[in-house]
Amino acid sequence: MIAVAISGGVDSAFTAWLLSRRNRVFLLHALFVPGEPDLERPHRLAEFLRLPLKIVDLRRPFEEKIIRYFREAYTRGLTPNPCVLCNREIKFGLLLREALRLGAERLATGHYARVRYHPDLKRYLLYKGRDPAKDQSYFLHQLSQEALARVLFPLGDYLKEEVIREAVRIGLFPLTAPESQEVCFIRGDYRELFRGMDFPPGEIVTVDGRVVGRHRGLYAYTVGQRRGLGLRLGKPYYVIRLDPRRNRVIVGEKKHLLVRSFRVGGVNFIYPVEPGKPFRAEVRIRYRHREAPAEVRPWGPGVYRVIWERPQKAVTPGQFAVFYQGELVLGGGEILPEEDDAQDQVSAL
Repeated sequence: MIAVAISGGVDSAFTAWLLSRRNRVFLLHALFVPGEPDLERPHRLAEFLRLPLKIVDLRRPFEEKIIRYFREAYTRGLTPNPCVLCNREIKFGLLLREALRLGAERLATGHYARVRYHPDLKRYLLYKGRDPAKDQSYFLHQLSQEALARVLFPLGDYLKEEVIREAVRIGLFPLTAPESQEVCFIRGDYRELFRGMDFPPGEIVTVDGRVVGRHRGLYAYTVGQRRGLGLRLGKPYYVIRLDPRRNRVIVGEKKHLLVRSFRVGGVNFIYPVEPGKPFRAEVRIRYRHREAPAEVRPWGPGVYRVIWERPQKAVTPGQFAVFYQGELVLGGGEILPEEDDAQDQVSAL
């Protein structure tokens, strides 16, 4: 028995149709976002596919684990990636356990990634999806072996255009919602999430220490940002880093965005690397970043330092760095802020 998690989009709908042709399948629709749910779409899809549907209410744990994490990260000057944490804690944590409780042996989703069992390593390995434009392995690098052993990603071997073509042929498209690139729990102005939180205004300071303006609260800024700074300095300035201890936004020219190295914590290795030894990898520092070659060195308990072959720009604390070797995901972890001005010094190594 396979449970298919459906979101209302075409990818999960096609996944359900695909698996139902040769397997016993039921549908799972999870409620994540606080507020009144719209259940018309999942019920229509279940009726069309003639599959049983279970509704799972995960709104409270989602708010406690994901939305709270998102809000609190900004108080520490971080730019969080809630999708990575949601996959680990909610979709392939709580929802997977609920699927197993309901009698499923596996949980399938519409993610574009691939999982393969390696008999010599006795481990499940994660690979990029076949479609490079849709590959979602970046968001899945924190999954445990227990989760990887139970998941199915049928779309990992598909191109998005193939999925769309088949969905149109089958008649799924009128039943599915348009694809969204936004964070699922942000509807409208994201600043509403921070209502009632204390984000005092403070100084905007250049990398050489000049006070050049005032900011309206650290939550409104992220590394690499150019628009919305309100500066008139005769040339473009960018956010280089956030300093929550001094409540400052540090700005500089585009060249100051380049970083030679940075630290990563909370690393999860899917592919076993030799403990205590440096290794080579292609490293991706955000979803749409093209991986760049680097050396990854152990740097204390649970911490690694990534040293680029060529400096990369806008390395953003709170986002995740994922280590690849070709199509294979080695693992990854959260980008850590540097102490004081250490990142600027490191970038000159």
